[in-house]
Amino acid sequence: MDEVFAHLAVDFPHALFLRVRAACYLATPLPVLLCRGRFGISSEGKTVDTLEGANPASLANKVAKLAGPANVAESAAPASLGVAAGPSVLEKVQELAQQNGSSAAGSATALNKRLEQLVNSHAVILFMKGNPEEPRCGFSRRVVDILKKEGVEFGSFDILSDNEVREGLKKFSNWPTFPQLYCNGELLGGCDIVIAMHESGELKDVLKEHNIPLRPEGSKIEEPVLSESASEKSTEQIGLTEAQKVRLENLTNSNPVMIFIKGSPEEPKCGFSGKVIHILKQEKIPFSSFDILSDDEVRQGLKVLSNWPSYPQVYIKGELVGGSDIVMEMHKSGELKKVLSEKGIIPKESLEDRLKALISSSPVMLFMKGNPDAPRCGFSSKVVNALKGAGVSFGSFDILSNEEVRQGLKTYSNWPTFPQLYYKSELMGGCDIVLEMEKTGELKSTLSE
Repeated sequence: MDEVFAHLAVDFPHALFLRVRAACYLATPLPVLLCRGRFGISSEGKTVDTLEGANPASLANKVAKLAGPANVAESAAPASLGVAAGPSVLEKVQELAQQNGSSAAGSATALNKRLEQLVNSHAVILFMKGNPEEPRCGFSRRVVDILKKEGVEFGSFDILSDNEVREGLKKFSNWPTFPQLYCNGELLGGCDIVIAMHESGELKDVLKEHNIPLRPEGSKIEEPVLSESASEKSTEQIGLTEAQKVRLENLTNSNPVMIFIKGSPEEPKCGFSGKVIHILKQEKIPFSSFDILSDDEVRQGLKVLSNWPSYPQVYIKGELVGGSDIVMEMHKSGELKKVLSEKGIIPKESLEDRLKALISSSPVMLFMKGNPDAPRCGFSSKVVNALKGAGVSFGSFDILSNEEVRQGLKTYSNWPTFPQLYYKSELMGGCDIVLEMEKTGELKSTLSE
């Protein structure tokens, strides 16, 4: 804010601005105390106005309303920036906005160019969670299996390895979920569409129209994969009969959200099962469960049917989503509710409701760039170190992982930058405020209440 005060001094030459340690004062004719982003304006010993947060235009407006600008005509400005703010500070605000806009535009252009190169890097490319040998979600696994059955040679990109690509591709393709399948640079669709095209024979026709070579069914392809007949044979060898297969499929489809766990929702018998149950209950998602410890035939058979070796296993409309780690990741990013709403299982959540849920997900919640173990900006790193130094436990959300949350939170909090620290769902401020509170010891005392 120092630079803004300098510009305020130009707009209001009759006022004197001083900086004393962590607090700033407007001495005459109105005393203004500025501390930790909280501004109090007093007149004749009484507080007449306040301002929360570092908002240069609003601060200028409030000072001008009480002190009067040097030249009202010159101080006029668009309503979006406030009619009372002086021309110098407004010019600075507009300059910073223009710089930020230019920087963001350049970054977006570079990302789009990178995404174009990626989607065109192979004739057929799948953006998925994990890789073809080790898919990390059931939907990705299903598409991989289909492509292998179709005899398609394809490239893949693990969107879990690069969050910039993961979030950028959602906008680039206007497709909110993964996996995403591209052919000659064009999006074919996600899991549901690929399944439907495969079952109708349309996928093979589309690939042929795009001159994608398909290996004859049953011939050897470069990536080792069991053919459909070989898969059936392998299940028979371990004792999975057709009747057992039908039973397992009926179980996975017995409820829109079905979890196979150790124990019951009331008494889970392993920590991973307990975590999944906690997430589903926290999200208020209706689900049914099956205790795999009560039926060894189901326990062993489901591993074969799903090609997933461990428990718990979570299914959405009969499709394997994954285990506890994937569900936890989807829950943290907000993707779990998004998938469930797209499948028509739960009502669509508004952005405001989602932001409120994220903010209240931990008593002390930090919205930052990166995560506490790997911050992706210096300001976020400083706040993390301050919280750790004060011995404060806190939750975090990587705003680089979700552009909707990133932009929405700016409006929701009326705070334009990150990191943002919340305590008991109330915004405390950004980096400067947190560091100042750390110096005075207020950070530890406040967050330890």
